[in-house]
Amino acid sequence: MTHLRKMMLEELQRRNYSHQTTKAYVRTVWDFAKYFRRSPDQLGPEHIREFQAHLFSERKLAVNSVVLRTAALRFLFVKTLKRAYMLEHIPFPKVPLRLPTILSPEEVTRLIDSAANLLHRTILVTLYSTGMRRAELVQLKASDIDKARMLVHIQGKGQRDRHVPLSQKLLDNLRDYWRWMKPVTFLFPGIENGRRVDAPMSDKTVWHACREAAQRAGITKHVHPHTLRHCFATHLLEAGADLRSIQMLLGHADIRDTAIYLHLSQRHLKGVANPLDQLPISSSATVSKARVKLVRR
Repeated sequence: MTHLRKMMLEELQRRNYSHQTTKAYVRTVWDFAKYFRRSPDQLGPEHIREFQAHLFSERKLAVNSVVLRTAALRFLFVKTLKRAYMLEHIPFPKVPLRLPTILSPEEVTRLIDSAANLLHRTILVTLYSTGMRRAELVQLKASDIDKARMLVHIQGKGQRDRHVPLSQKLLDNLRDYWRWMKPVTFLFPGIENGRRVDAPMSDKTVWHACREAAQRAGITKHVHPHTLRHCFATHLLEAGADLRSIQMLLGHADIRDTAIYLHLSQRHLKGVANPLDQLPISSSATVSKARVKLVRR
């Protein structure tokens, strides 16, 4: 198992996978081996099938969590062990299309104005103004704020960096925050043993900032950091931005990931004529209101 782990780590590093992905993949393979109490290179399709069923039925994992673990097993067998034929035996589970929660501009305003303090407010304003992910926010550095060009540099997922426009309102908020927090390297420094340190803050702090502000604002929708990313994209689309531009701002590799916001944009939904409105049907006011006799089956 130790030799196999070394092989997999080398393969992950050779392909320049992120530290977070590497950690998740190695953990999955360790869980896989522990479940069967055997080295993974001694296991086959029937074991993978049983393990995937175990993740759903016994561990009750969400579909996306099983997708991540399936990707790890695919990497192990196909990339590390060079068993290309195994690809057909490690299918990805079907992911249901669930539209994300979207806040209206008025609700976003209430959310930001309900922040508990200047730190939480700056977190919320930055998330909504840039559309960045929670993991990207905590890695944001003071040097990433380009005031001369009015851009924010984001070190994106999958090592795909991008720039997004720096809003004047965000810049004003950051100036107030800067004078108060005085960050050194990371814009949102962490806390260790009750003291501020020059290291990224925990992403749990970002999550709590969103949840607490939502409760204070009386918003009953499930609000989390990614909600503001969804709002950023949807509100841009409703304001007339094209899908390709939004894809670039979000850092999506595939425009199909961006296209989901077409399902959420009121401008696009209302711009489609309803076929019922095209029919010359009579008014329902003229229809008889007599009781309908129930027919027994």
